[in-house]
Amino acid sequence: MTKSRKRWLWINVLLIVLAGIGTIIVMKMNGEDKKQGPATVKVTKTNIIEKALAVGKIEPANEIMVKSKVSGVVKKLFADVGDFVTIGTPLLEIKPDPTPLELVEAKRDVEMQEIELENIKREISRKSALKEKGLISDQEFEAANQKFDEASLNVQRARERLELLEKGKVTIENTSIESVIKSPITGYILERKVAVGDPVVPLTSYQPGTELLIMADMAELIFKGTVDEIDVGKIKETMPVEIQVGALPGKSITGKVTKISLKARSEENTTVFPVEISLDTLKSIVLRAGYSANANIIIQKKDSVLAIPERVVIFRNDSAFVNLPQPGKKKKEVFIETGLSDAINIEVKSGLKEKDEVLEKEVKEII
Repeated sequence: MTKSRKRWLWINVLLIVLAGIGTIIVMKMNGEDKKQGPATVKVTKTNIIEKALAVGKIEPANEIMVKSKVSGVVKKLFADVGDFVTIGTPLLEIKPDPTPLELVEAKRDVEMQEIELENIKREISRKSALKEKGLISDQEFEAANQKFDEASLNVQRARERLELLEKGKVTIENTSIESVIKSPITGYILERKVAVGDPVVPLTSYQPGTELLIMADMAELIFKGTVDEIDVGKIKETMPVEIQVGALPGKSITGKVTKISLKARSEENTTVFPVEISLDTLKSIVLRAGYSANANIIIQKKDSVLAIPERVVIFRNDSAFVNLPQPGKKKKEVFIETGLSDAINIEVKSGLKEKDEVLEKEVKEII
């Protein structure tokens, strides 16, 4: 190819490129000319719902912490996490594990109390003979009998303590205290806190005791969460609620507000109030304890009312205004009376009619 032909080829390519750029510029200019003024929105009828958001979890209404009344170590597990058990079902067995000192003290205590009882028996025999001869009063004889009764109870207590340490079970006045822990409710085991061989501290009046299992009746679940202090003044008990569970997208659960805390708490430098929401009867939805969820508490609801996007409303001096388009790209500001808002749309009580057009707010360019 000669140099002359190459030159003409490059000139043609350049002309084609310039023509394309010119076409794009012309089309853009024509598009700008075809714009029909600033953007507007129409007044339409819609449903507006004012909501308060509560963030929390699905939890059982009542959780039971299973504890032991005897000390020792976990010997055997009869049930595990996820099992459904009825009331009275064996859950686990505690093997008594007294220290040598505790065992020695218990045995010696039995012996000491028995010796004391034998001494009082002999004393009563002597005082009985003296009473028959009229040498002691009835009051002295009754005091001796009282000491005998107390000594008998002390012997019984010492024997029961020794039996509990050695065997892990004892029956006191038809009340059975044993090392096999049984289910206090009918429900599911949600969590196991101990394993075989773990030490167990008993539940007493001066110590909380070791948590063994956590149980709950999963048939009665509630939503527990918090509401921001801005919204808490608007909500009331029995208000309807729509709940969205993160693990169950597309499924909505309904309920009602049952409890609003009187005391706030601080979470991440925000003041919130705890709330509880009862759930309506569930049909095909299976809920699990601990599911994260959001609850929309319905404060007010209005169906088929005139509304416009709240973004087009100009709020000034406790009044609301909108701009209406006028011929010649002009605009006219008019007063409107507003009502319920859901933060996206706002109700128009007066000042506008259905299908009226309202100007969007001008967007200022960032320079």
